[in-house]
Amino acid sequence: MRAVRLVTPGKPLESAEVEIAAPGRGEVLVHVQAAGICRSDVHYRGGEPQAGPLPLTLGHEIAGVVDQVGDMVFRVAPGETVALHYQLSCGECEYCARGSEQFCRAGAMLGKDRDGGYAEFVTVPARNVFLVPDAVPVAHAAVMMCSSATSLHALLKARLAPGETVAVFGVGGLGQSAVQLAGAMGAGQVFAVDINPAKLELAGHFGAIPVDARSAEPVGVIRAAGGADVALELIGLPETLRQALESLAVFGRAVAVGLNQGPVPVYPYRELITREASLLGAADHLASEIPLLLNLAASGKLDLDRVVTHHVPLDAIEINQAMDHLEAYGDSVRTVIVP
Repeated sequence: MRAVRLVTPGKPLESAEVEIAAPGRGEVLVHVQAAGICRSDVHYRGGEPQAGPLPLTLGHEIAGVVDQVGDMVFRVAPGETVALHYQLSCGECEYCARGSEQFCRAGAMLGKDRDGGYAEFVTVPARNVFLVPDAVPVAHAAVMMCSSATSLHALLKARLAPGETVAVFGVGGLGQSAVQLAGAMGAGQVFAVDINPAKLELAGHFGAIPVDARSAEPVGVIRAAGGADVALELIGLPETLRQALESLAVFGRAVAVGLNQGPVPVYPYRELITREASLLGAADHLASEIPLLLNLAASGKLDLDRVVTHHVPLDAIEINQAMDHLEAYGDSVRTVIVP
């Protein structure tokens, strides 16, 4: 089958022909119909954090049609449309037992530790496969498996309550979902902070209050409105995590989601103690959250029509170009590979 693979960190992805892995006991072979290009993939291509062993087929936002099932698979059948939870886990360790499979002691991630969805087919454990409702387009289902699922997990981790104010720092793929999901969970008002006019306009379409950080000071705008009860940092920059902390109201919760590799100063007395505020981390998402996410999309509370902005074929040149655009913080929100 055709695949587009990471061969050398820091170099463009390359096209390759690879063998299809037949599904074993408890596994499912999925014919990929859509694979989202995530900013994490850009990081893997650059070599930080490291993915591998190499060569490796990237892609962790995956949806498609079941082609074959192995022995002892009963939850799905050939011909059904499914989306894939990218966290592969043992199902037996203490973290899996508590439903926190992202910390599984034997865990791995599709498209990072093991071949993912930039290919015609992918083989996964059956417990990672979720049926996609008829009302949800397959390209949307693919994107939801990372950007939307991660945003939902962050909002749940923040214990967002109805009527609370949310500030979303970064309204790319994750942020556009976060804005909509916060509204679906009953947020009173949602601020969308970015420097890209097109993305701010889209966030406004979804009901957010746009804050253009090029012309306004985000912390001042948010605190003038009473501060944020929940602030999501989705970009991965030290300065935006600082802004998220500074924007908090009393009892506010800032959630670090973006892949920030640098240190960030925190002033405990002023920012945490005197507000009884919290700084939390949110890692990936949980399989148990995916049915809720798919139901929100099926009911129209999560709409990715204007979020999935581009489609490209399974072609190394076009995929690398899309990743370059994403790395440069271009106007496109989410690009999906359609093999």
